[in-house]
Amino acid sequence: MIDNHIAALLAFAGRLDSRVRRALADPQQSARTIADWTAALADVPTTLPDTGWDASQAVRRYYEQRAGDRSAQFRPVEPHDVLAAWAPHRAELMNRHTDPIPEADPDDPHAWRKELLGTRAAVAHGHTPPAQYRAEINAAGQKRLAAMVSGVGRGSRRYMPTEIAEQLAAFRPTRAAREAAVAAGQPDAYAHTCTWCGAAPEEPCRTGYRRNGKGQAQRSTPHPCRTDTAVRAEDEHDRLAHLMSTLPAPRESRARHTTGGQHR
Repeated sequence: MIDNHIAALLAFAGRLDSRVRRALADPQQSARTIADWTAALADVPTTLPDTGWDASQAVRRYYEQRAGDRSAQFRPVEPHDVLAAWAPHRAELMNRHTDPIPEADPDDPHAWRKELLGTRAAVAHGHTPPAQYRAEINAAGQKRLAAMVSGVGRGSRRYMPTEIAEQLAAFRPTRAAREAAVAAGQPDAYAHTCTWCGAAPEEPCRTGYRRNGKGQAQRSTPHPCRTDTAVRAEDEHDRLAHLMSTLPAPRESRARHTTGGQHR
């Protein structure tokens, strides 16, 4: 804030507190007070409409004596009271801020760091609003992004370029065989739990049987029972899909039988 902002802020405080109003009555005392407040609150903005900050509201809250604070009964408002109100608001701005990519050359670390720190200082001093890249994604987009991130490296679907997957196929023969089978239209056996070795979905089958899976080696192919489970699940899915897509047969009209009596 500059001296004009401080003068307006002290004038507002004088309306709430007669002690401030009497201190500002002397021109010399008023000039010293404005100078001291300007030096103390130089990095505090007057208002930030986009984030809800208003220095006059911080002064008002001081005199409202919230949470049992009765300091206003013993002394008038001081610069540190405004700083105490601005500090949590500034921390909230920095928590919402996402560092944008600097336009400086990445090969120049000094210019890169200077621009990055300058952007953070501008947000901390209230000169610019925080850059919220996370807010650009709505709730549905966040859920979809979280699902994609959680599925990286797992599941029958891969979230990587096809050419990269082809290069890694030689180092992941089990994964490559599974993806090839799914691409050929075969049911995905690894999507189900193995009833023989107890392997969980997305995990390979293991040889032998020991408690807690100790000493077992991974199989390159699933157990036959696991494949049968996938086939049965695929058949059931196809049956339900066919049943849901089949229109119901029209109801037969039947003749109504009456007793032949007379209605009264």
